[in-house]
Amino acid sequence: MATNTIKIAYIGGGSQGWARRLMYDLALEPRLSGTIALYDINLDAAKTNQRIGTLISNHPDATGKWTYEAIPTIEEALKDADFVIISILPGTFADMAMDVHFPEKYGIYQSVGDTVGPGGIRRAVRSIPMFMEIGEQIKLHCPDAWVINYTNPMSVCTRTLYKAFPQIKAIGCCHEVFETQHLLANMAEEMLGVTVENRKDIKVSVTGINHFTWINEASYQNIDLFPLYAQFAEKYAYTGFEKEQGKWEESVFHSSNRVKFDLFRKYRLIAAAGDRHLAEFMPPVYLKNPQTVNDWKFHLTTVDFRVKDQQRKIAENEEVFTDDTKIVLEPSGEEGVEILLALLGIEDLVTNVNFPNKGQIQNLPNDAIVETNALIRKNSVQPVRTNDIPLDVANMVNRHILNQEAVIQAVLTKDKNLARNAFVNDPLIAAISYEDAVSLFEEMDVWQQNQ
Repeated sequence: MATNTIKIAYIGGGSQGWARRLMYDLALEPRLSGTIALYDINLDAAKTNQRIGTLISNHPDATGKWTYEAIPTIEEALKDADFVIISILPGTFADMAMDVHFPEKYGIYQSVGDTVGPGGIRRAVRSIPMFMEIGEQIKLHCPDAWVINYTNPMSVCTRTLYKAFPQIKAIGCCHEVFETQHLLANMAEEMLGVTVENRKDIKVSVTGINHFTWINEASYQNIDLFPLYAQFAEKYAYTGFEKEQGKWEESVFHSSNRVKFDLFRKYRLIAAAGDRHLAEFMPPVYLKNPQTVNDWKFHLTTVDFRVKDQQRKIAENEEVFTDDTKIVLEPSGEEGVEILLALLGIEDLVTNVNFPNKGQIQNLPNDAIVETNALIRKNSVQPVRTNDIPLDVANMVNRHILNQEAVIQAVLTKDKNLARNAFVNDPLIAAISYEDAVSLFEEMDVWQQNQ
């Protein structure tokens, strides 16, 4: 395909956050141009992003020129697309409030509530039919397109796409590993006295599943970072580490990395996601109650915060319409555009992706969506084989893989009993009695929302 006539179908094109990041990165890349078809169930939100995208593309510093179009139907948006980007919010803030906060009635606290735990499972149950529909529409209208999914629960949503359309070319992308590379760069600067110019200079081997991702090899200029990280984790096990000390208190998205350090001390692998994600995959060691969360120096992400954050983004959009000097073209730090360049054959890329397991992690189930490095080049994603996960970590990871697979199968076969048993088996939920777990499943309407 010509790099000046690319069509990208953006499903969730009314996005308040991810869309603008992509628009900035596309505007800064002179080797690509084309059309972005913005589809959203909220057409007005897509129209707003059409206006913003046009302003960004017309910015005097923009070297990548794109035409943004709000499209009323998914069929029209997908027709003949070269790439599909999926970034949707599965449900409303009211749904999210039920996901995240209702379990607190039973003493279950969640720091995000979008991947595992009661909230993650409830969100999965309503996401699976949506992704079945998206996958089937891709099969009909752009079967050769590459699909990049940013939506959580990442593993469940990406796996569902393959259930809908087994020949689909889909990857899931997440930036959590990038933040761990930044942490390792900060560690190298402190302990080696060097200046790490770019987080990509920290070479890592990635393994596991999304948001429960691990690094089993890490180096900087051929220096093995694992012995240093062992010292680093011991040094900051109780105080935590931040480049700017105390910054974790300013934002729900920041932490002191204490959960990461604790997991390393227990399992000798570097946990490679944010503390608030990692905590949810474990029994309630870190999420016993709000005070425990505070002691570990991370945050519970409330739905009230998310509502206010959306309002802030909407206000920023309104400012842009009245004063386009508010547009400052800066790279987002995401890799979506680099992935496009690689798939088009312009430059190769090695990065972490979520992709069906075809042996890249040999002691995890085949076809499960796992997160490893992959070599991306023209029309090709080749996962990089990594060492087997140590059995103690593999046992934890595999529990979540099988639970997520059970949820997908339950929804697709309309098996409420299977869904309930998967729900009860989650480590956060298993901390309460079976009877209470079943009551929670019913009171949260986990199954009814899919009927």
